[in-house]
This record gives sequence, structure tokens and C-alpha cells, in this order.
Amino acid sequence: MIIAMFLAHLVGDYILQWDELALWKSREYKGVLVHSLIVSLITLLFALPFDTGFLPWVLFICVTHLLVDAAQLPLNRRLAGVQNGYLNLGRFLLDQLIHFTVIIVALIGGGYLNWGAATSTVLETFAANRMLTYLLAYAFISMPTWILVEFLVYGLINGSAPDFSLATNKYVGILERWLITTFVVLGQFLLVPLVAAPRLFFERSDIQGRRRMTIYVAELLASIAVATLIGVALRNL
Repeated sequence: MIIAMFLAHLVGDYILQWDELALWKSREYKGVLVHSLIVSLITLLFALPFDTGFLPWVLFICVTHLLVDAAQLPLNRRLAGVQNGYLNLGRFLLDQLIHFTVIIVALIGGGYLNWGAATSTVLETFAANRMLTYLLAYAFISMPTWILVEFLVYGLINGSAPDFSLATNKYVGILERWLITTFVVLGQFLLVPLVAAPRLFFERSDIQGRRRMTIYVAELLASIAVATLIGVALRNL
């Protein structure tokens, strides 16, 4: 159940939140409602195979997700057009911290976690369920990592919100991270640069200006670093 709930969050809040839905959600309550319904459905589907008695806590997760996202809408309107990278990065990290805290509280309430030993229990669960852990890891290095890297790079380097319209290579980046993680898990560390180098070579003509080059390289290095770290973690399960 522990892995299932974390995986449900990644799928519902990232993988099944396409660009148009994310934009709609940031502007209208209807968008928030549609997104929350998707998250609720995914959370329910992921919980049912493990424990039907966990359904009250599924409802808790889903309702809280709706309330957290809805509460941000007035702030989105007030801050529309404000280009503050640290503010956007902080809001993103706080939003995710709240969502994951809610999931942990639900798992504690459902008897799957003990607050005093939550970290050790999670690690033991990862080690005991290798297939689900791999699925969770590969889900994380898809859309979630892309969005995390965008917020980090734009916030810390460019001092602005991410410009997702410029991210024409996000699916190439996902495939790249999957390959890098796989090679690290297999112990083929020398193949990691060979995966990353071609994209840098073929896309160099699309990078115009020193600022854009800095952002591009930072995104690439951060993406490789995350994929490598996840691969090392999986290899040491």
C-alpha cells in the first residue's frame, strides 16, 4: 500500500496532468475539480487491490488534494505575471510537501506506517517489493523529474517560473533518463555519457544565447544526476 499510494500521486499529479489541464487548473475551479477527480480515481484504483478497508483514507487523500489545489487558485490569480523564481520554486516544493505529508498521515492512520519508524518502514517496503519499487522509480524519473528539474533550474538560475513552452524535448529527456537509470542498475556506467552526448550534439543549433545555453546545460546535468542517483539507489536495494 505504501508504494501504491506514492505511485498513485506521481501518476495522478504528474503523468496524467497534461499541459492544457495544468493551465486550466491554475485558472479555474473546474480545472481543479477535473484534476482532483483524476487523482481520486487513480488513488482508488491503486488502493483497491491491496486493502478495501483503506477506502476512508483514500477519501481523506482525495478530498485534501482537492482542498490544497483549490486553495492555491486565488493566489495564482493574485500572482499572475509575477516572475519570481524562488517564489515559484518554493510554492511548488511546499505543494508537494503537503501532498506527501497527507499521504504519510493516511498511511499512518491506516496502520501501514508508524510515525516513529516511518523512514525505516518505507525503506524496508522498497527492499521487499522490488518490482513495485522499480515501477515507482521509473515513474518518478518520467514527468515528475522533468517538472522538478524545470522549477529548480529556472528558479535558481533564471529567477523566473519555468517556461514549459520551450520544453520541446521533454519526451526525449524521459527516454534518456530511463536509459541512464537502466544502465546504472546494470552496472554499465560507461554508457551513461553515450546516452547524454547525442542530444547535446544534435540540439546545439537550437540553443541561442548565453542564458539559454546555461539553462539547457543545467537542465541536462540535473536530469542526468537524478537518473544516475535513482539507478544507484535501485542497484543497492
